[in-house]
Amino acid sequence: MTFGEQPAYLRVAGDLRKKIVDGQLPPHTRLPSQARIREEYGVSDTVALEARKVLMAEGLVEGRSGSGTYVRERPVPRRVSRSGFRPPTGATPFRQEQAEGEARGTWESSSEQAEAGGTIAERLALQPGERVMCTKYVFRDAGETMMLSTSWEPLAVTGRTPVMLPEEGPLGGMGVVERMRAIDVVVDNVTEEVGARPGLAEELLALGGVPGHVVLVIQRTYYASGRPVETADVVVPADRYRIAYHLPVK
Repeated sequence: MTFGEQPAYLRVAGDLRKKIVDGQLPPHTRLPSQARIREEYGVSDTVALEARKVLMAEGLVEGRSGSGTYVRERPVPRRVSRSGFRPPTGATPFRQEQAEGEARGTWESSSEQAEAGGTIAERLALQPGERVMCTKYVFRDAGETMMLSTSWEPLAVTGRTPVMLPEEGPLGGMGVVERMRAIDVVVDNVTEEVGARPGLAEELLALGGVPGHVVLVIQRTYYASGRPVETADVVVPADRYRIAYHLPVK
């Protein structure tokens, strides 16, 4: 193979991808059969099969049991805002967005005490096994699950205080900064790391994805004078949403 020459299966997948993107194969259209691909492109059954696998891995087509392979509806990515500006109400950014315009967002959450595993303990500067409050969130827009979030707060900081449960009590539903301030913990820094990985089976089940779909993961940690007081993983389906940052310039 000379420099720059593609394997046959990638060449076939590339041509079919172009037809999908250009609209020659619109959503819900059945992809040409393996035999048709073999004849049209002059390739083997193995090459035709591998080309179809590439398109499935890219999320462009989906298999339907007993029916064939079809072009998937391609969602227009929407924005999930991340802002360095604090809403005047003290609400989290998601709640602030839902209070404006015609947003149709809802959420649900559940909290329980747990022991910090190795990774979470490291992120919170704890010893493995120390107690944390773990809160899981499901965020929906117009009934569609758009985002999952799991947060962990050290009970050494919030235990036996009015803010021990993030969604209950006098400051239930307020942001981490406001809740911590209520117990004289001044949050002065936050870090966010954004990465991508294949979604876990339970995540994709909740988000309506298919095996192999990629999710964006925002790993967020709040600090007070260098001490981590909350860390969270925010999971967003990469094919439907983009992370948009709006940061103040000082």
